[in-house]
Amino acid sequence: MGGLDLTNGFIVSGTDTEIGKTVFSAMLTLALKGVYWKPIQSGLEELSDTETVRRMTGLSLGHFLPEAYRLNTPASPHYSAELDDVEIDVSRLDPAKLEPEIANAPMIIEGAGGLLVPITRELLTIDLFKSWNMPVILCARTSLGTINHSLLSVEALKARDMEIAGIVFIGDENPDNERTITEFAGVTNLGRLPRLPELDAKNLRETFNNHFKLGEFGAFL
Repeated sequence: MGGLDLTNGFIVSGTDTEIGKTVFSAMLTLALKGVYWKPIQSGLEELSDTETVRRMTGLSLGHFLPEAYRLNTPASPHYSAELDDVEIDVSRLDPAKLEPEIANAPMIIEGAGGLLVPITRELLTIDLFKSWNMPVILCARTSLGTINHSLLSVEALKARDMEIAGIVFIGDENPDNERTITEFAGVTNLGRLPRLPELDAKNLRETFNNHFKLGEFGAFL
């Protein structure tokens, strides 16, 4: 195979860490029958995000690619790598060089933390994303503080002329926050991921069908 088609997939990022983008990435991978990739895993005390997504979705190994780097400390990749005495080679973070087992499946690439998290002392996550030239889905909280964080993240993406597929809101319903953010940002509200009683394939499928529209994602593929 000749590597990944970067026109067929999404980058999933967040306005903060621990925001729920891994659950959303699992749901989207399941809905699109895609291939999930977490380039850098920082923190190996519990299940990795790749292992978590596989457990939630029940998808076969062919839907997952191994991380380029697995770092021990739950911290920004640049610092976690330094603690592990690892030098991050950015060429290993090029999705165009990947060859997924499942041909023509959309790639769902989950970033580490937020957009301005450093990958190395010289490179921010957002600038790595820019080099991939893929549409970005921004995951945002619905709770207090989300307006500022979300609009700043959108500003950073627009300043780099990056394609924004839309915003996914995560948490309890908060219609005014959702409206305020999407109107000021001028981006699409792709839907809201509520709190789920169980994180399994059945609940992920039902939630996607009830809160999202497949066509809004398919338009970018």
